Amino acid sequence: MQPKSMTLGQKIWLMISIGVLLTVSFSYFLLNYFYQKLYVDKVEQTLMEEGKLLAADYRGGPITDAFRKQVEWYNEKSTAEVLLVNNPRELSACLPFGVEYESLINGDDRSKLLRGDTVTKIGYEKRFHRKIMGVIVPLLDEHRLQGALYLYIPLASIKELTKDVAVIWLPLATLFVFVLLLAGKRMARHITDPLKEMEKVAYHMSQGDYRAQIPVRANDEVGRLAKAFNVMAKAIAEEDMRKREFLANVSHELRTPLSYVKGYSEAILQGLVKTEEEERKYVQLIHREADRMERLVRDLLDLARLEGNNVPLQKTPLVFAQVIEDTVAKYEPFLQKKQITLNMELDHDIILEGDADRLEQVVQNLLDNAVRYTPAEGKIHIRLKKVSDASCQLIIRDSGKGVPKEKLPLLGQRFYRVDQARTRKEGGTGLGLAIVKQIISLHNGTISFFSEEGKGMEVVIQLPIYTE
Repeated sequence: MQPKSMTLGQKIWLMISIGVLLTVSFSYFLLNYFYQKLYVDKVEQTLMEEGKLLAADYRGGPITDAFRKQVEWYNEKSTAEVLLVNNPRELSACLPFGVEYESLINGDDRSKLLRGDTVTKIGYEKRFHRKIMGVIVPLLDEHRLQGALYLYIPLASIKELTKDVAVIWLPLATLFVFVLLLAGKRMARHITDPLKEMEKVAYHMSQGDYRAQIPVRANDEVGRLAKAFNVMAKAIAEEDMRKREFLANVSHELRTPLSYVKGYSEAILQGLVKTEEEERKYVQLIHREADRMERLVRDLLDLARLEGNNVPLQKTPLVFAQVIEDTVAKYEPFLQKKQITLNMELDHDIILEGDADRLEQVVQNLLDNAVRYTPAEGKIHIRLKKVSDASCQLIIRDSGKGVPKEKLPLLGQRFYRVDQARTRKEGGTGLGLAIVKQIISLHNGTISFFSEEGKGMEVVIQLPIYTE
């Protein structure tokens, strides 16, 4: 059985608790450090200074009664106990409490005394229920140890030093730790609650429900993450909607020609066609619908490759006016058939760095629409001009039936058609402008549409000019 892991909230709260314990431990360490530095060391320094001042009055030779009285007088005035002994062995007899000689003065200590150094001793004394600090200062006559001054004082404990402060500090510290742990728990919940909501929303999204949103309660990192998550959920929802619309449009576009193909072929196979001329007509209709499906599949694949950048552009410097003229030449038969007047104003000095085949596809798709929607004896005007040293404009204007203003922003969407009835009379796959927008975008250009219903259509493409 796999052990249950801790939640993020439990981990955060545990880290805060460990931090509190470390803080308390560090405070205890600091307290002992300052006790040693500010109290014990100060006491030792004071005893050593007092002992050395007394020893400075010793002039050598046997210890005199005058010096002994001076030490006794000082003992009455000082807060420390001061003893004068001729031999360190006498200390055990002079002290008011029992102590072993070896624990008081050992061989190393005697060597230090003979060198003129002081010796400091700290030990616990049961009689006083506290530690005792003693400082031994040697009285030397040349290199001979004539006696020693022993100064000792009971040390106050940390508890005694902090007794007055502890009455206030301990309750406050306990309250502080409790408040800190409580605040840590609330903080952990404040951090993890939005994450739990994200987990819940992500689960709904995995089930196909993109409506749920995460409430944004703050502008911190978690709040910004929640905002980003909501934006991502909205984008996924929109992309899912586009995918559904795309599949619905593709299904619709394929179902219609397939129905024609199936119906006409069944009529031929079942012998419902009576004459050879009628049979030829049905075959031509089947061929037309097959051609329509082929163009639809080709445009879909082309658009998918362009959107996925799977087809790298072969950009070279080219005369854009020549590309336009070559494309227009292909449409001469269609223009003559509908008796459409075509005027061109092309600046042959404009050089672009682009993919000639793709730019030709742009002009071809736009001309295809212009010819399709321009009525017989109508007009199409093509103009290529510089608008600055860095950019140019290609303007294609026709005298067709135009597009209502409210529908202009929708042009260029996949399968969007102004004519919602989708009449088969005008044809087209509904992907031409989408392909044009993608190619123009890959050339760092822009495309705009201007029109009023019944007054024709104007398409403006702006592209950067090639500069060496």
